[in-house]
Amino acid sequence: MSNRFYAAIATIAVIVIFVWNSAFVVSERQQALVLRFGEIQRVISEPGLYFKLPFGFAQADNVQLLPNRLLRSDLNNLRVQVSGGAFYDVDAFMVYRIEDPALFRRGVRGGQLDEAERLLLTRFDSAIRATYGRRSFSAALSDERASMMVEVRDQVRPEAQRLGIDLIDVRIGRTDLTPEISERTYERMAAERLAEAERLRADGQVRARTVRATADREASETVAAARRDAAILQGEGEAERNATFAAAFGQNPEFFEFYRSMQAYKTALDGTGTTMVLSPTSEFFRYFNTDNANMAAPSVPTSAAPAVPAAGAN
Repeated sequence: MSNRFYAAIATIAVIVIFVWNSAFVVSERQQALVLRFGEIQRVISEPGLYFKLPFGFAQADNVQLLPNRLLRSDLNNLRVQVSGGAFYDVDAFMVYRIEDPALFRRGVRGGQLDEAERLLLTRFDSAIRATYGRRSFSAALSDERASMMVEVRDQVRPEAQRLGIDLIDVRIGRTDLTPEISERTYERMAAERLAEAERLRADGQVRARTVRATADREASETVAAARRDAAILQGEGEAERNATFAAAFGQNPEFFEFYRSMQAYKTALDGTGTTMVLSPTSEFFRYFNTDNANMAAPSVPTSAAPAVPAAGAN
């Protein structure tokens, strides 16, 4: 009885060992290769419980698990040179996944992920250097950066496909000038800004002078036009005055002469302190002459001196 019990225990133990060595689990983040004596027997890409021949230590069946998710590899502080000799410090990364596990194991020694990453980063490094080397200094900081990333991806993708890897995307995370280039760039930018400021200042001075010249010209034209109009009006007034004098002189020349003499006396003897030495018989004083004083006053036209009623008249 006891021998049968031990035999049953031994049988169960053997079955457990066989099952333990035959079963394996593939999670949703993994894919598996079943290898028999180093040759690929199966590729498993769906999660679940699977079985293989036991005793992998005897090279019967082995299982190699590979990631079935997006992977990322980074290049940091990569110093690249652009056309013209300037340097940039670049950080970049690539995103990929193992698309063909069988091709991946054949293309990469031992199917090791670290070895595949090393190969991809080497190609990635050379693609970035080649892409930057064909560009000018300012291209990496312009809108051309997106096309540069596409160009880098297209250069790395054939190598990735050869390894059974699908290269999803590449991204340039940082593009900075090296310290010495940064200093020279800031100095150049400062000089450009100063030159631009001087240009704007000079343009402003030219425009100010133009505005002032225009204003001065308009003011001169306005004053000249006003003086011209004043001279015209003054001439017209003088002409009208002379016409009036001429008409008055034509109506009564003697009264006109008397009026002109009175105006001359008023102007000459207006208390200005002016001393005049003249002969009493001179023409200037002819209306002060005794004979002329006794003469009848010049006749004034009735229309020029209307009659005044006598005082007390009804």
